[in-house]
Amino acid sequence: MEKLYDNSVAELHNLLVSKEITAVDLTKATFDRIKETETDIDAFITLNEEKAVNLAEAIDKKGITESNPLAGIPIGIKDNIVTKDILTTAASKILNNFNPIYDATVMDKVYQADLIPVGKLNMDEFAMGGSTENSYFKKTKNAWDYSKVPGGSSGGSAAAVAAGQVPVSLGSDTGGSIRQPAAFNGIVGMKPTYGRVSRYGLIAFSSSLDQIGPLTRTVEDNALVLNAISGFDPKDGTSAGNSVPDFAAGLTGDIKGMKIALPKEYLGEGVAPDVREAILKAVETFKSLGATIEEVSLPHSKYGVAVYYIIASSEASSNLQRFDGIRYGYRSENIQNLEDVYVNSRTEGFGIEVKRRIMLGTFSLSAGYYDAHFKKAGQVRTLIKQDFEKVFAEYDLIIGPSAPTAAYGIGENINDPITMYMNDILTIPVNLAGLPGMSIPAGFSEGLPVGLQIIGKAFDEATMYKAAYAFEQATDFHTKKPVILGGND
Repeated sequence: MEKLYDNSVAELHNLLVSKEITAVDLTKATFDRIKETETDIDAFITLNEEKAVNLAEAIDKKGITESNPLAGIPIGIKDNIVTKDILTTAASKILNNFNPIYDATVMDKVYQADLIPVGKLNMDEFAMGGSTENSYFKKTKNAWDYSKVPGGSSGGSAAAVAAGQVPVSLGSDTGGSIRQPAAFNGIVGMKPTYGRVSRYGLIAFSSSLDQIGPLTRTVEDNALVLNAISGFDPKDGTSAGNSVPDFAAGLTGDIKGMKIALPKEYLGEGVAPDVREAILKAVETFKSLGATIEEVSLPHSKYGVAVYYIIASSEASSNLQRFDGIRYGYRSENIQNLEDVYVNSRTEGFGIEVKRRIMLGTFSLSAGYYDAHFKKAGQVRTLIKQDFEKVFAEYDLIIGPSAPTAAYGIGENINDPITMYMNDILTIPVNLAGLPGMSIPAGFSEGLPVGLQIIGKAFDEATMYKAAYAFEQATDFHTKKPVILGGND
């Protein structure tokens, strides 16, 4: 029973199948671990203890078989994924009392897999931010250094896994919000292909970019969870009908003959020397495993950040119109008329970063500016997508850093939105092209984790997992632990 929090999903599954532990044991141990570490990490907004234990009892009664690798495994859920009868806030004051009456499709799949949701995880408000400092409720800390940010917007999801609070979590990724916090916390984070996982019940930030994905400590665990949450959903008009392979089946460690591209733009100006060095060492590791790696160019990727902030903010200004102080959520008490209901509820309910993006998006969509900004951004987005298509005509994968630096200090960049935005420069193009991207641990910079980003062809997550697993088996970065998990770094 000791230190269950230090086990992978695969290891916990073996313990559950052999009946060395029960799902109730594991669930209770998970809540003990959360309570023991939460004052240090601040990852959770809401805990779901009573329902989780009841669910664990039902799963134990039904029995856990070898063929169901996720049964009885605790999972944390990012707080922009709608959960029936569990508070869902998107880390915003405007939703601080929202108790949904339905589950997101991804939650239906979580329950079908017999996973046990233990609570809702902190994030940047409405997923807008890269540091989890924009939450209405709290600031989550990096599991490796409590003075550093955990990344964002899925900072709670990443820190909770890295600190051993939960073995797996779900996040969402609009411009890097799974991969960057995974990199900052030294874990595995996957943003699947757009349309691979249903967005029904994900509180929308930018509908053409958002995608739900898993965060775990190992590649195998990640593949198992993506197996469970993928698939077509008639409730989501952007859901893809592509068949879902068994992502865990190809984890052999053999990548001989694989062709991998390294874009010169991904190691250019702004990438910290330690990060560049870690990626170049990773290149040598892949070569030693029999892969071919060649330098390529993605010339339009430099426009990614500008394109992203026009498109994402425009879609956000449209999506966030529904939060009006009338139907649900926060309503200002300082009202004299209908206009006050709208204006004061939104003024008091939204945080500064959300307001900034609503204003930027509304400007980009306004008459006289639409062609110059939103339409032009859409055209450059197509060029970015075409760059990737050219490379993938000849290569299986693209690699590079997940973030240009390791985690930075809490408060260091919060008043400098441009610096914060530029932190996503390496991840944003992947979302704009609708491609899958993942981050895996690949080294350290002054004791803080560095992430390697692997980018794949649309709906080819299986090849990404294959390469990631081979790299993981050839290195020991995934075995390194923060102090909170008993590590020495």
